[in-house]
Amino acid sequence: VDGKMCGSDIGRTRAPQATGITTLDDFLKASKIDKAAVAAEAASTVPKPEKKPPAESEEKNPFCVLVCGGGNAAQVATAMFALRYPTIAVSLYADEAAKWKEALGDDDYELTLDTGKVVKSKPDDITNDPSVAAKADAIVLAVPSFAHGQYFEAFAPYMKPGTLVACMPARSGGDILFAAKLGAKAKDMVFMGFETLPWACRFTEWGRKATILGTKGSILAAVTPPAKFPQAFALMQGMLGVFPAVTESPNNLGISLRNPGAQIHPGVMYGRWCPEKWDGNPVDEKPLFYQGVEEFSESVLMGLTNEVQAIRKKMEEMVPGIDLGDAGTLHQWYLDSYAGQMTDDSSLRMCMNTNPGYRGLTHPCKDADDGKFMPDLKYRYLTEDVPTGMCFNKGLGEILGVPMPMTDKVLAWAQECIGMNIMVDGKMCGSDIGKTRAPQATGITTLAAFCEAAAIELVTSVPKSLVLDCPNFRVVFLRHGESVWNVANIFTGWADVDLSPAGELEAIEAGKCLKQNGFKFDVVFTSVLRRSIKTAWTALMHSDNYSMPIINSWRLNERHYGALQGLNKAETAAQHGDDQVKIWRRSYDIPPPSIDLDDERHPCNDPLYKNVPAAALPGAESLALTVERVLPFWFDNIAPCIMSGRSVLVVAHGNSLRAICKYLEKMSETQVLDLNIPTSVPLVYELDQRLRFVRKYYLMDPDEVAAKMAAVANQGKAK
Repeated sequence: VDGKMCGSDIGRTRAPQATGITTLDDFLKASKIDKAAVAAEAASTVPKPEKKPPAESEEKNPFCVLVCGGGNAAQVATAMFALRYPTIAVSLYADEAAKWKEALGDDDYELTLDTGKVVKSKPDDITNDPSVAAKADAIVLAVPSFAHGQYFEAFAPYMKPGTLVACMPARSGGDILFAAKLGAKAKDMVFMGFETLPWACRFTEWGRKATILGTKGSILAAVTPPAKFPQAFALMQGMLGVFPAVTESPNNLGISLRNPGAQIHPGVMYGRWCPEKWDGNPVDEKPLFYQGVEEFSESVLMGLTNEVQAIRKKMEEMVPGIDLGDAGTLHQWYLDSYAGQMTDDSSLRMCMNTNPGYRGLTHPCKDADDGKFMPDLKYRYLTEDVPTGMCFNKGLGEILGVPMPMTDKVLAWAQECIGMNIMVDGKMCGSDIGKTRAPQATGITTLAAFCEAAAIELVTSVPKSLVLDCPNFRVVFLRHGESVWNVANIFTGWADVDLSPAGELEAIEAGKCLKQNGFKFDVVFTSVLRRSIKTAWTALMHSDNYSMPIINSWRLNERHYGALQGLNKAETAAQHGDDQVKIWRRSYDIPPPSIDLDDERHPCNDPLYKNVPAAALPGAESLALTVERVLPFWFDNIAPCIMSGRSVLVVAHGNSLRAICKYLEKMSETQVLDLNIPTSVPLVYELDQRLRFVRKYYLMDPDEVAAKMAAVANQGKAK
């Protein structure tokens, strides 16, 4: 009416006005369009995957699938995909392809679905010729993980750009192996790693008939490069059908670290058959495998899973923004995979003991004399899951400088069982390293090289747009540069020693890094110790930060090492033992021996603290006591400055900064002990409007940061 949508029949139309919508905000709300999210996406520099125009028909645009293998899963996949697409089965194992082709003859393959429906199909070919890879649009590997490299290498000369390669399952480091075997061609391919197989299935007549016992509701999958996930998802979901639903995991590293077989199988085998638990003699009956896990085996598994979590945490520190949320603990994996099936899910051991799917499953054993049994220590739980699973975890942990004592113990035992030389003196450098999935097997020894192979974007500096337009509060922490007592390997604590020449250079580099990333500060906090103050002065000068208050507080001092202060760390370790020194240095609530009030090293005798109540000054501190000292200053002084919108730099010490980080990240008493903050590397914390932790990142080269972290972790050991 008069050019407006307001006539009496407007309610019979699809016009927004028919439902009372008359403003843009109302329209966006009804359409569930987030204006802010759309704006953020538009500003993103991440390129969207190219979309091919829709094909006119499958007949004019044939889609060819290669299925690799000849086992249960491979034959089921071949039968399913051959129903609709040109499908070629490929087996490179001995004469398996010829035997399968002969068994099937001219007949169709008969597949009984878990719905009871029977379908028949026939692959276009069954062959051992890898050159058929030239025809493939998608290659599905349903072979044991130890065979993946053989297929990648055989197909590499023939694969056409854009081919999707899906591994079911990928296990650990599948994407790294793929990149290594294909070399420069890998960047033109799409790798899709699945956590597991889509179905539980078995033969009923080899080469001719099979049955799907059950189809999973959903399965995790990750794509390298991640930008190709929509394309890969569309292809694989179309091939699989409605179920299982393919759920995106952000990256293949999450899939690799999630691999339960890398921990459970070697861990349970070690827990039952290591020298500590087994005398080497035959046993009367086969022990239960999963349901037989007891306290000792659980402690082994907990050690392994905690070390994988330490790898995850270090990667998240070193690679800002990486999402490894799928790489959960073993306990969480059971809760995710078997929810509602276990009668007791209160602990990892109970999840395994009460899982009905494990009922009656025993350790792999061989017959011995007198009806007894010996363990089969060359079973796939060790021969496959150690080289293709555990070795990946250990290798990545080595690159990141993550201590892995339980993994070292299990791996040392396992490599002897399977006759391989993988780890030598705790390092992944044995003569058989090339037969494993460890990154070192493909020459990867740095974080930068690992991220390049895994197509993980490694941010070595913060984009200026992030620095200038960050919606969160930010605070920058900086540990002082190397001191002269650091060089001498002496317990420093509250001793007011100077920076070493190298420490001065570190502070200069920190300043340059801050300048490069555009940081300007309104206020700076330091301890009252000169190594902290000089680091702050130097970094500020070299970042063009000149005019701001610098507030010094004794509450930001290093932890007080009591009677250890002034002693050589290595000599102290040699005298008292590494374990005792580690307790003094890195336990949470056990302080070293205290010094008396009349000791000249006691701060009450230092004029620097004349205005501090003597009762507040420590004679020795644990990390717990350091936290109690530092946090009041955070709440009363630093946090209010951040909340007011001011740009804050805190230059302090390893333990005083750990105290703040523990609070911000809500770390447990155990977790904070593994936090190693390197010297003179700017560490940025982003906090939300209530000063809750959002994320953190270092502003220097990740490999350099990792090396510095490892150096911090190794301090105080006997030489």
